[in-house]
Amino acid sequence: MQGNLPPEAQEKLEELQDLQETAQKVAAQKEQAESTLNESKTALDALDEIDEATTMYREVGELLVETDYDDAHEELSDKVDSLEIRVEQLGKQEERVEQQFESLQEELQQMLQGGAGGGPMGPGGAGA
Repeated sequence: MQGNLPPEAQEKLEELQDLQETAQKVAAQKEQAESTLNESKTALDALDEIDEATTMYREVGELLVETDYDDAHEELSDKVDSLEIRVEQLGKQEERVEQQFESLQEELQQMLQGGAGGGPMGPGGAGA
């Protein structure tokens, strides 16, 4: 079908495919960040439940290095904060990509339904 499309429509279709790939990548990044955030929150909750005098270790590469409660709590709190910001940013990026996708999809539909015109027909467009 792509061979029969006018060049402008084929270009829009390629942009749509690129946006779809971007949306998938952003969704995967968001899912990973949410998973890490949940793990970090669980660890922070567990840390709140233990005695501050308990010997603790943190991972440094392949090693476990002794750390104290306050350092561990601060590092984990900072990690949770930054992950919450990251998840929020990825959510906004995901929304922007979805809006771009929908807008581009609408343009392509108008272009294909309207024939050669291809100009913007305003929100909703003819036949939308």
